[in-house]
Amino acid sequence: MSSISVQVNEPCIEASWKAALGEEFQLPYMQQLRGFLRKEKDAKKIIFPKSADIFKAFEYTPIEKVKVVILGQDPYHGVGQAHGLCFSVPPQVQLPPSLQNIYKELEDDLGIKPVKHGCLVSWATQGVLLLNSVLTVEKGLAASHQGKGWEIFTDKIISILNQQSRPIAFVLWGSYAQKKGAVIDATKHLVIKSVHPSPLSVYRGFFGSKPFSQINQFLLKTHQTPINWQLPENP
Repeated sequence: MSSISVQVNEPCIEASWKAALGEEFQLPYMQQLRGFLRKEKDAKKIIFPKSADIFKAFEYTPIEKVKVVILGQDPYHGVGQAHGLCFSVPPQVQLPPSLQNIYKELEDDLGIKPVKHGCLVSWATQGVLLLNSVLTVEKGLAASHQGKGWEIFTDKIISILNQQSRPIAFVLWGSYAQKKGAVIDATKHLVIKSVHPSPLSVYRGFFGSKPFSQINQFLLKTHQTPINWQLPENP
C-alpha cells in the first residue's frame, strides 16, 4: 500500500498498538485527515516521511515494550531526513542541529562519544518511543500539517501510555511538548522537562539537564532494564 491516504485509513501499524487504538482510525477527525492527505497528494505535493514510514515509531516500539517516550513536534522537512522517528534521521544523512545538541548532552551526561550518524533505531528497539506530535509534513514547510488531526491521534497515544500500570519516563523538550504532556500523571510516571535542544534555546537549560542518567536511574528504581544509550557505529 503506497498511498498515504490508504495508509491512514488502514494503517500498517504494529499489532499491539492497533489493538490499543481500537476504532480510532474510523473516527471523523481521522477521516478528515485522510482526506487532507489525499488532497495534498493529488496536488502533487511532496510529503515526508514516505507513507511506509509514517507509523514506523510504533513498529520499532510495541506498546508493551515502551519504557521511555521522547516527544517531538513534527517530522524533519528536508529531503531524506524524516523516517518516522522523532529527532532521528536515516544513516548517511547529515545530523540536524538539534540532534547534534542531543549528542553533546549525552556525552556530558554519560560520557558517551557521539557517533557519526543520526539513526536512533537502537534506542527505539530498546523501548524508547520516538514520537512526533504530528506525523507528516510538506517538503520544506515546517509545521505545515499541524492542526489537521494528527495531534488528536498522538494525544490518544499519550493517554494510552499514561494509563499503563508500569511507570514510564516521558521526556518533554520545549514548551510545545510540555503542553502536550500536561495530562501525564507525574505521581506514577517520570516527567523530564527542559527547553528544546534547538540551537535557539539549547543554552537556556537543555545543556546540563542530564536527561539520560535521570531516565536510567528511574528505570533501575522501578525494576526495569536501563537503556543502553550508546548507538552502534554502523546501524
